[in-house]
Formats: sequence, structure tokens, C-alpha cells
Amino acid sequence: MPKPRPLQLRELRLISMYSNWEFGMTPQQFYSKWAVSYEQIAIICDRSDSTVRGWFRNGQNRRNPTRNDLLHLGLMDFLLEHIDEIPEYLRQLLCLAIS
Repeated sequence: MPKPRPLQLRELRLISMYSNWEFGMTPQQFYSKWAVSYEQIAIICDRSDSTVRGWFRNGQNRRNPTRNDLLHLGLMDFLLEHIDEIPEYLRQLLCLAIS
């Protein structure tokens, strides 16, 4: 088993930038931009349909998405917008091979 690679200054800076990254998209923004169902948003965020419906409710029963949910939707928006610009070898590394 190979030894773990040590982190250099470059990698430490990347970790720091990533941990403070304010990238994301709200469910409402995603829903208004793309013709998706609540069920598809649930799949993207790995949440239940009822949780996603709660994000769109008003009042006391409203639920709020987590930072990870916003990140998932932001990344999916990015992929939907830019998938054709991502080189095939990178798509394969990310398991994003599409036909």
C-alpha cells in the first residue's frame, strides 16, 4: 500500500479556499432555472421528496437546505451549463461519461 502524499503549501491553500468557498445555488434558484421536478432535486441532493417539498413551503413547516444541499445544486448547475466544455478524460475521471 503506497504512503499517503504529504500536503504542500499549494494543497493547503486549496483546502483553505475550498473550506471558505461560498459556491452554491438555492433550490428555488435551481428550480426556476431548470425544468426539473422536486423528485429530481431530491435525487441531486440525496434527500427525500418530502424534505425537498419542505424547502419550498412557507410558514412554520418550512425546512432549510444545508450548505451541502446548496453545493450539490450549484455543482449540478455548473455541470449542466458546462458539461460539453469538460474534456472527455476529466469526465471519465469524475464518472460523468454521457452519450
